[in-house]
Amino acid sequence: QVQLVESGGGLVQAGGSLRLSCVASSRTFSVNAMGWFRQAPGKELEFVSAINGGGIVERYADSVTGRFTISRDNAKNTVYLQMNSLKPEDTAVYYCAADSAIYSGTPVDQNEYDYWGQGTQVTVSS
Repeated sequence: QVQLVESGGGLVQAGGSLRLSCVASSRTFSVNAMGWFRQAPGKELEFVSAINGGGIVERYADSVTGRFTISRDNAKNTVYLQMNSLKPEDTAVYYCAADSAIYSGTPVDQNEYDYWGQGTQVTVSS
């Protein structure tokens, strides 16, 4: 069983920045894809970003491209989401997810991920 613990959410004004962190308990962290998803009130869960096990390949939703950056530190079993130029529409609960498959790339489908964190609230005020 893999545990994921997110942190870094909060309240920020539009145009501001936040960095989310997710620490994983996985022994195979360095070969597992990691993803970030978000869910706004009344909306479905949506893909935000993913990174492959080696940290070489990144993928982003169109809505965050150019503003968000995903990265990982395999020595610390941690994945990050740097969020810049935040907009009110970025307000959501952000979830970290881990794919248990080995070398699976950068999945965008939430069903490809096997483990999920508890979520961290990000609120962007206008």
